[in-house]
Amino acid sequence: MKTVLGLDPGTRHFGWGVVRRQGTRLLHAAHGIVHADDRTSIAARLVVIERALVEVIAAHAPDEASVEAIFFAKDAQAAAKLGHARGVALLVCARAGLEVYEYPPARVKKAVAGSGRAEKAQVAQMVRVLLGLAEVPPSDAADALALAVMHLNRAPVPIPGMKGVRRG
Repeated sequence: MKTVLGLDPGTRHFGWGVVRRQGTRLLHAAHGIVHADDRTSIAARLVVIERALVEVIAAHAPDEASVEAIFFAKDAQAAAKLGHARGVALLVCARAGLEVYEYPPARVKKAVAGSGRAEKAQVAQMVRVLLGLAEVPPSDAADALALAVMHLNRAPVPIPGMKGVRRG
């Protein structure tokens, strides 16, 4: 059985999801969102994220991690904050000895919902169906679950020159 931790970075709402493959079946293990108080400093929010991710990894013992690749946004400050959260995720995963794979958001959407421009609600609904969940997960957790599902359904490609981090 292979277990993958999907990570959807954010400094206010950081989604995570754990999916297992047993034979050809995908099994939902857990999901959640780390909510960090946006009235605190970015440094304080990153500490909250780091502690929560350490607990998730300890609780679910994933074999690998799948994280959303950085995309370029119009708001440079928002992109920088996203990069900070993503960096914490990469650090926590590396310390836990996990291989980390990254996938662009459009590729994840296409793989899970059939279109690279799918709305968050479409992705969440498809994740619910694929994993047999009773309810649609919140969007940040659904995105993280989608990352794990995509990773389990394809063969990732290593990022040249980046040991331990791979691009999908």
